[in-house]
Amino acid sequence: MTTARIDEDAQTLIIAGTGARPAAASLDGPRARLDAKMTGGGKTWKATFPLRVSRWGGAELPLPSGQYALSVDGIDVDDLAVEPVLLPSLRVSVHGADVTIAPAIAPIYETPEGQRTLEERYASQIGAGENAVFFESFYGQTAGCNPRAIDRVLAERAPAVTRYWSVTDLSVEVPDGAIAVIEGGPEWWRARAESRMLIVNDWLRHRFVRKPGQRVLQTWHGTPLKRLALHRPGFAPRRMAAVVKESRRWDVLLAQNTYAARILKKAYAFFGKPIWVDGYPRNDLLATADPAPIRAALGIGADERVLLYAPTWRDDRSEMVDFIDPQQLAADTDSVVLVRGHSRTIRPGRDQAGARVIDVTGYPETSRLLLIADALITDYSSVMFDFSVTGRPMYFLVPDLEHYRGELRGFYFDLAERAPGPLVHSQEELVRALEDADVPSAYERRYGAWRAQFNRLDDGEAAERVVARILDQGWLTA
Repeated sequence: MTTARIDEDAQTLIIAGTGARPAAASLDGPRARLDAKMTGGGKTWKATFPLRVSRWGGAELPLPSGQYALSVDGIDVDDLAVEPVLLPSLRVSVHGADVTIAPAIAPIYETPEGQRTLEERYASQIGAGENAVFFESFYGQTAGCNPRAIDRVLAERAPAVTRYWSVTDLSVEVPDGAIAVIEGGPEWWRARAESRMLIVNDWLRHRFVRKPGQRVLQTWHGTPLKRLALHRPGFAPRRMAAVVKESRRWDVLLAQNTYAARILKKAYAFFGKPIWVDGYPRNDLLATADPAPIRAALGIGADERVLLYAPTWRDDRSEMVDFIDPQQLAADTDSVVLVRGHSRTIRPGRDQAGARVIDVTGYPETSRLLLIADALITDYSSVMFDFSVTGRPMYFLVPDLEHYRGELRGFYFDLAERAPGPLVHSQEELVRALEDADVPSAYERRYGAWRAQFNRLDDGEAAERVVARILDQGWLTA
């Protein structure tokens, strides 16, 4: 007989049975995998899963939400059942081999009635009464990008400010001293209403209601190559109305450079309000940080070559593009390959695995990955405008260039004419370009012009400038 139970004190899932001890047991999810600690044997055995995991050498955190497959060698687990158990850091249930990990929110708040009650309470609050910032990055799926860089300086310059971070679940690592609030929970709605300031890098959702005196800094998340918002192909009145409604919620828009400021202003109809052209806070690390501890935490040797593959998302697919075989690329180039999917592919996608392949899609800060990369492989992602701060080689893998440019999105300029690196259309071409020692020098002039236009303000002080503006405006009290 095999049973399953949750040890609420230890926050573990325990599978127990009789007879010889199985060789191994595992929980396999899209973004994390756990092996059980096996004990006992003879008459009884036990497989214990701690419902926490350390990823990329970081602190132990609760498992990411999602569906996990339970496997116990030689044991039929189809009859196992544990109704949902709410723990302080997550909610777990078991139905046969299917283990569900969910955010630590009481189920009543996930019902339509529960959410409606919380939303109505939020809408009726006077709000903006707390000397606090509500941060959100990529809809709470990470705690990174420009908001995290601003958080870092704000914590130093204004320690009296409370820093809330919106997260999809508690597997999202938040900065030291910050308070994680799970999206949709009572504390999330309260913090969103009471904070004097919101600092976000994407759209505000869930029927945002600005409170009197509340300020919104929209940092956005990249200098655009691909067309955005009102500039996207096709006439869509509903989309246009939504864009204008959204941009009216922002008090200030942050831009990396004057090129981005011009485009974002028009694409979001952001007229009559300030745009701060201060460089990108998320790139400060590229000018100031030491790569050695990051490499060490990821298990990468100081002398190993690191290739970062970071493609953008596609409007016509939910998961990351599969244009390369990362394990083969690692072997062909004698490199460690870091795979960084777009934020929009975190939930529907699955981690890549293989020898000398590390999937860092959910890693908190892209800038730390850029810092340790010897070369970047991308396509149409705005990461190209960030990595160029380093001056290191870039390669553009674009097998769907005509489809993306002509049908999906369109570009603001001709990438082929201005790219600071070669455009390749297959993994074989990519490997040849990576192994050609003459490629970087061939693009030296283009690279210099690129950096002069896009990276002039990425000097390591962008977050300092932004925080100084916030405090000078009196939006927060230091």
